[in-house]
Amino acid sequence: MAKETPQRSVGVDVSARWVDVERAATDEAVVRRQWPNTAAGHRQLARWLTSGGRRARVVLEATGVYSLDLALALQRTARLEVMVLNPRVSHDFARACGQRARTDASAATALREYAARMPFVAWEAPSTAALGLRAVMRRVAALVAMRVQEQNRLHALDAAAALPAVVRVDVREQIQALGRRIARLEREARAVVESAADLRAAYAHLRSVRGIGQRSALALLSELAVVPRQLSVRQWVAHAGLDPRPIRSGSSVHPPVRISKRGNVHLRRHLFMPALVAVRREPAVQRLATQLAARGKAPLQVLVAVMRKLLHAIYGMLKTDRDFDGEKFRQSVATAD
Repeated sequence: MAKETPQRSVGVDVSARWVDVERAATDEAVVRRQWPNTAAGHRQLARWLTSGGRRARVVLEATGVYSLDLALALQRTARLEVMVLNPRVSHDFARACGQRARTDASAATALREYAARMPFVAWEAPSTAALGLRAVMRRVAALVAMRVQEQNRLHALDAAAALPAVVRVDVREQIQALGRRIARLEREARAVVESAADLRAAYAHLRSVRGIGQRSALALLSELAVVPRQLSVRQWVAHAGLDPRPIRSGSSVHPPVRISKRGNVHLRRHLFMPALVAVRREPAVQRLATQLAARGKAPLQVLVAVMRKLLHAIYGMLKTDRDFDGEKFRQSVATAD
C-alpha cells in the first residue's frame, strides 16, 4: 500500500502589490517565495503549492480587497484548502510564539505555523451577490460618514457670518451630491438583493423587526451574508465583537465586564441604531431593556445587551427562515434569565 504524501502547511501574507508565501511539510524544508498580487501571480502560486501532486492547507489574513481575489483563486484550486484568519487572531498567535518583529516574511512564518499547529476551519466563499452587496453597502457607509462631516462643517460655517457665502454654498452642494450618490448606491443594493432568492428572503425577515429600516436591513444583510454558514450563534456574537470579556484576578481585581470589540466593526455599528429604535418600538425588546435598567444597568450597557440579543434573534430568523416573533424573543430572554 502506497504511503500518503505529507500535506504542506502554507502561510500567506498579502499586501497590495505582493504576496509573501512560506510553505513546509514534514518531509520538506521551509521554502519562502514572493509572487505578484495579480491574477497571473495567483495562478503561479497555486501551481507551486500543489507541485508534485501535493495537497496543502493555506492560511492567510482577511485584508479586505487585497486578499479576496487570492482567497477565491486558491479556494477554486484542486488539492488546496484555504482558511481566512482574523488579523487579530494571527497577531496574538505570533506573540504567543515569541515573535516580536513584524515583517512580511515573519507574518508568513506565523501563518504557516498556525496552519500546522492550530485547528483548521476551511473558508466558505460567499456568493457573488453577497460580496457585491457588502461592497456597495460599505461604500454607502463611507459616503454617509462623509455627509455627516460636511453637515458638521456647514453647521460651523452658519455660525460664522464673516466667512464667504461661497463656501457655504459649496458645502451645501456637496451634501446634496452625496445624498444623490447614497440613494443611487442603495437602489443598486436593493437590486442585488432582489436578484438572489436567499438574500431577498433574509432581507424580508430583517424588515419584520420593528426597528430595522430599509438601510439598516441592507447594511446588516451585507455583513451577515458573507459570514460562514457553519458558525454557531455564539460565534456570530464573537464575530460582531459583542462577546463579554470578564476580567477576574484574586479577590480585588474585578473591573466591569466589557465587550471584546474584537470582531466586525461594521456589523457592530449596523446593530446600534436598530437596537436603539427597537427599544422604543418593539414591545418584546422594550421589555428586555426595562428589565435590565431595573437591575441597575447603565443605558449603554442596556443597549449593548439589546444589540447582542437582537443578533441572537436574527440568527434564529435566518436559520429557520421565519420572521421576527416577539413571543419567542420574550421566552428566550426569560430562559436566559
